[in-house]
Amino acid sequence: MQYRRQKSLAVRQAAAELAAARVHPTHYSNGDENRFRFENISGDNDPRANNAPTYIGNFTKCLPHDKDGFLLNPSDYDAWVRAIDSGEQSEIAGLRIGPGPFQPNGDFEYANPANPNSPPLLNWSHAYSDPPAPGIRAWESQGAGLTHDLEGPDAQSVTMPPCPSLDSQELIAEMAEVYWMAICRDIPFRNWATNATTESARNSLKRFWWFRSDRTDDLNGATDRLPDSLQRRRIFSENGTTPVPLEKLFRGVTPGEQLGPYISQFLLIGNTGIANAQSITDGQIAYGAIRADQRVRIACEDVDYLQNWNEWLDVQNGADVRNRESYEAGYRFIARPRDIATYVHHDALHEAYLNACLILLGLKAPFDRGLPFQLADYKDKQQGFAQFGGPHILTLVTEVATRALKAVRYQKFNIHRRLRPEAVGGWLYQRRNGNSTIRNRLAALTNMEAAFSGTSQLANVIETRNGTHDNWLLPMAFPEGSPTHPSYGAGHATVAGACVTILKAWFDHGWELKSGGSRFAYEANADGTSLFDVSTIYTDTLTVEGELNKLAGNISIGRDWAGVHYYTDYIESLRLGEQIALGMLEEQKLTYSENFSLTVPLFDGTSVRI
Repeated sequence: MQYRRQKSLAVRQAAAELAAARVHPTHYSNGDENRFRFENISGDNDPRANNAPTYIGNFTKCLPHDKDGFLLNPSDYDAWVRAIDSGEQSEIAGLRIGPGPFQPNGDFEYANPANPNSPPLLNWSHAYSDPPAPGIRAWESQGAGLTHDLEGPDAQSVTMPPCPSLDSQELIAEMAEVYWMAICRDIPFRNWATNATTESARNSLKRFWWFRSDRTDDLNGATDRLPDSLQRRRIFSENGTTPVPLEKLFRGVTPGEQLGPYISQFLLIGNTGIANAQSITDGQIAYGAIRADQRVRIACEDVDYLQNWNEWLDVQNGADVRNRESYEAGYRFIARPRDIATYVHHDALHEAYLNACLILLGLKAPFDRGLPFQLADYKDKQQGFAQFGGPHILTLVTEVATRALKAVRYQKFNIHRRLRPEAVGGWLYQRRNGNSTIRNRLAALTNMEAAFSGTSQLANVIETRNGTHDNWLLPMAFPEGSPTHPSYGAGHATVAGACVTILKAWFDHGWELKSGGSRFAYEANADGTSLFDVSTIYTDTLTVEGELNKLAGNISIGRDWAGVHYYTDYIESLRLGEQIALGMLEEQKLTYSENFSLTVPLFDGTSVRI
């Protein structure tokens, strides 16, 4: 037993030394925090005088804003950053949050000052009746990136490149895409190839400089800071005139995402369950003797939110209007973009990958060839279970998720603090409706405004959707808009990258999806009532790797469909999660006595062997 104790200690030390040997990178932001400034404001009492930062390129949700959407006091943002960096609960609790009114010490004014438990007074701009006026919504886990972990890469040992700046051509393209995704939110995937709106979206997007293959290195003083993203980003126009096929519109770029139906098979099919009691087209996933249904609640068609300035302003001031969306009766298979937005509105983040794992086990998908215990029982004399079996991989795919969330929280709160798409929509609203002073404060959006008003025809579409001339607010799928944390990186996408990397490592990633020996490719019909086989239409080989990558893309870009994220949030966060998963696998491998390896395909098309 003394030997066992020393051996266990040595293994833990080896894992710790492996983790410690990883280089902690320097983290770079895009510099927007210090770039944009208030004009010199007359009046000694205005805290925004003397060229103070506006922070218009950064996340300010929940901090106090004025009636025009700007911070009441830039010092609130500074205090928020200091509290994030310290992680001290007392500092976070002392921050000003919401619309006010505030006492001189920064605390709320209360309905009954004599009763410390009375609710605060809140100066909401929108008139609420039914449901009643909301409460305040707090920030979410801004200290998670400061925690330490006992397994996998430290949350601060992985990084992301700077996100696109507010005045960059890349952000212009990303916002155009998010607007068009809002416009196309209710078009069935089944009908994309024949729908006039998707055709308009494609023809509009191909005109944006960032999406053109014939672009020059710079345009109108663009400040893009992601040179390698030029190679990663899909191009809507291959030669400046020929657009991409409609069925590939709004897709991701990792291997396999461009093949087959838009929605991954792992978000549609089920498994056969106990004694093959059900068909995979039933969409039921057996969890032992119980089942989970792949169908989703049906969010009401053409019902969007934050299309009114006062509602938008309240949400930026932290109004908690969650759970006020409208649903139709029943459930359906994911058939439309709004369905995938609904899925990622209420999921448990790692649930899609746990489901995928159960589906793969039900399909009897082979494990990676480097894993042990895959011969017949009479040869191996043991089966995988606690190690190298179903319980092992089911645990791994959930175990990595929390570590991914800690790493992305550090990027979100401590480094980038990127504003959400809804905030850009608010600034564009003010570019169209504000006075000259407001327009000058938002000069960084001059090129975006011009691009939307030009040949792209996007301005007309936005105004039609919102029902008002010059209303360029981004129509949101959720009444509360985005979560109360910055946009970059994306939590869903980082968890997706981590969990999918684990699954690609464990299963034979080149195996073609088959059931009963036959290949399949299912898609929901237009109303989502059933699945039908489209393998004769989509003749591409659907592999474990491709459909898992597509699953990660569906979940990540599903947040774009809701209006709460950008494209770069998806692609860079996948890669962040991938780093977390690889590090965890490297350390865990030290703990097993069996001689094994894992070959892991990466999102950039290369692979690594552990």
